[in-house]
Amino acid sequence: MPHRHFSPARGLPISTSPRARWTVLVPAVVLGLMLASTGLAAAERTLLNVSYDVTREFYTDFNVLFAADWRTKTGDTVVISQSHGGSSKQARAVIDGLRADVVTMNQALDIDAIAERAKLLPTNWAERLPHGSAPTTSVIVFLVRPGNPKRIADWSDLIRPDVRPIIPNPKTSGNGRYSYLAAWAWAARQAGTGKESEQAKARAFVTRLFRQVPVLDTGGRGATTTFIQRGIGDVLLTFESEIGLIRRENGEASIDVVRPSLTILAENPVAVVDRAADRNGNTDLAKAYLEFLYTPAAQELAAKHGLRPRDPDVLARQRERFPAVATVTVSELGGWSSVFKTHFAEGGIFDQLSER
Repeated sequence: MPHRHFSPARGLPISTSPRARWTVLVPAVVLGLMLASTGLAAAERTLLNVSYDVTREFYTDFNVLFAADWRTKTGDTVVISQSHGGSSKQARAVIDGLRADVVTMNQALDIDAIAERAKLLPTNWAERLPHGSAPTTSVIVFLVRPGNPKRIADWSDLIRPDVRPIIPNPKTSGNGRYSYLAAWAWAARQAGTGKESEQAKARAFVTRLFRQVPVLDTGGRGATTTFIQRGIGDVLLTFESEIGLIRRENGEASIDVVRPSLTILAENPVAVVDRAADRNGNTDLAKAYLEFLYTPAAQELAAKHGLRPRDPDVLARQRERFPAVATVTVSELGGWSSVFKTHFAEGGIFDQLSER
């Protein structure tokens, strides 16, 4: 399936037809004419951001903010295209040749794959920017039908016979992997002492959980469509950042939010794809684009879109939106490399429990 790039103005697919390209570039052309009338010569540059499934709206707004800042500093215009899908599918597309200047993912594992398999950036990419090159975070929450008719309160409720959870496929979706790992961590903590007991308890729980999932969509946005538009399932496991969008599109009363007793911290790492950015003549632009994510203005925008900001001052002002929650991190579970090999690689635990 071809990858779809999105307009920074509306998030709409950009056609390859000349008319469509003209429509997307009109603001840049108009700005160029305005600058020409003042005697200034402005360059126009393009940047491709390959991102995960549920960040369309944030980057649509962020791109406008960055482009304005870039124009103020350099006098140049920048047109930013977006490509979205399941995080791991997007990483594979870059490995297979999609020439992303930057990648903005929801798990370090996918950027590691680009570095290790395609050698498009160095393996120490996470050291380039603060917080392991993750300017924002999120957590997995439960979204339930209005009024919470099934009285879902915590993980144990998700395996009741009358409850159908909606979770995207952990093989293709970072959302799905985080949901799986959060469930695993919660179940392990319910077990007695001893690693063997924890493993057995966690494995039994996630097996029961996923056997009750009626549809395994490939990405988080597809799972949201299944739950909201198709009306399938009783509870949707998704990123906290999806709450605002769902309510804007479907009404404030369309969902209730349940934050479980333990969830997982989902860090959203970003990186310049060095070889592609260099070939595109965009190394300086790509670096500036990612660095801008850490500015107070961008952190405030991230919070507006439901992403937990790293800036402590911004986060402190947003505590009503982002209440404190008990979390486990992927590092505490062994790190992405070990976690992937154990749970999500071919023949791993998820494959084993999926055999019905």
